[in-house]
Formats: sequence, C-alpha cells, structure tokens
Amino acid sequence: MNILMIEDNESVSEMMQMFFLNEGWDATFKYDGKEGLDAFLAEPDKWDMITLDLNLPGMDGMSVAREIRKISDTVPIIMLTARDSESDQVIGLEMGADDYVTKPFSPLTLIARIKALHRRSELVEKTPQEDEDTSSFDVKTAHFKMNTKTREAYLDDKLIPGLTPKEFDLLFTLAKKPRQVFSREQLLELVWDYQYFGDERTVDAHIKKLRQKIEKVGPQVIQTVWGVGYKFDDSGVA
Repeated sequence: MNILMIEDNESVSEMMQMFFLNEGWDATFKYDGKEGLDAFLAEPDKWDMITLDLNLPGMDGMSVAREIRKISDTVPIIMLTARDSESDQVIGLEMGADDYVTKPFSPLTLIARIKALHRRSELVEKTPQEDEDTSSFDVKTAHFKMNTKTREAYLDDKLIPGLTPKEFDLLFTLAKKPRQVFSREQLLELVWDYQYFGDERTVDAHIKKLRQKIEKVGPQVIQTVWGVGYKFDDSGVA
C-alpha cells in the first residue's frame, strides 16, 4: 500500500513511519498542506490511502480534501484532527473524508482504520464486462440497480456519479433490503466494520453526501425514519 501522510507534527509522522514499515507499506510524508496536495496532484493514481491533518500550514486539511475530491472520488481519506468538535468532524466528512481519527490517537487504532477502509476500497477498480444483463447486477429493483464488481449504481438507468467506497457500501447495505429500516448503530457495524463507540454523526454525514449525489440523477430513494434510522425505498419514484 502507498500512503500519503500529510501531517505537520514530525514526531507523529516518525512514529507512524515505524508502524507503516512494520506493515510493509510505503509511506510519503508531507508537513505542509500545499506540499501534500502537490504530491497528490503529481501522481494521483499512485496513492492507496491519504491521512490528512486538519490543522496544516500552507493550506488547511479541509481545503486539501476538497481539492483532492475534485480529482478523485475514490481515493480513501482519513482525517486526523486534534479538535474534539462535532462540527469539525462532520465538515471534514462532508468535504470528502471517509473517516476521521481524533488526536491523540493510538497508532494501532489508525492502522486498524486504514486496514478496514482499504479492504473496501480495493473493490473500487472496475472489471470489464461484455454485456450488462440483469444477472450482472447484485441489486435490481423497479428503478434501481447496483453492480458490486464495477462498483456502479444506477437510478432509472442513470449512473449515480462519484460514489466513494463508503458511500457505495452504505447504499448497497440499504438497497439490498428495500424498505427495511436500519438504525445508525446497525449501519456503523455493517458498513464501517469496526466500533465507532456511538458516533452516529458519521452515518448522518455520509447519508447527506450520498443523497446529494443521488439527487443529481433523480428522485431521493433514501428515506429518514425519524427516531429510528434510514431505509431504501424507490416505490415512490414515478
């Protein structure tokens, strides 16, 4: 795995370098937001994972994440923040981060988050298919279909654009059981693959971004069940 770590605290970078080496991962470290963004832009297809500090000289982490997402919808981003603030964490997710870790953190915790995110993002690479019959879709309803091999989702035959790995997995979890209501706790367990210790706003932030992308191609199919959670329902699509 090739990791780009954009972190202005050199002691944190030096500590993580030892853990990355222990995992057999190659890591590049940048200590300035602008330098980190330039490293990504120079070789956008090189990176398997980006860890990004929120507070950076040159360019802050929010801005870096926003610029990265203009180039790649799929490269996994974990945001590192010293702020234990709900608004900062939610904004970070809305800017395109797939996950966040609050400082101070255990190196083993960050390694576990990276592995969990990478396991899912490995499936992003599209595989060529000769034809697109109904058997090629893992989920197919009256208006909606998903293919886990190509990592594509369609609403009334229109491709839902730019789904990140987590957004795709979240949509797939909901859509494969239409009209079933999932609590936030259930979605954290099923989609994120590890405990978030009740941090439900992670789900809400991803649902918000997912809904924005769905609305680019058609009616909303993710419904809120107040006081419970979310469900997929395309029965109201005209």
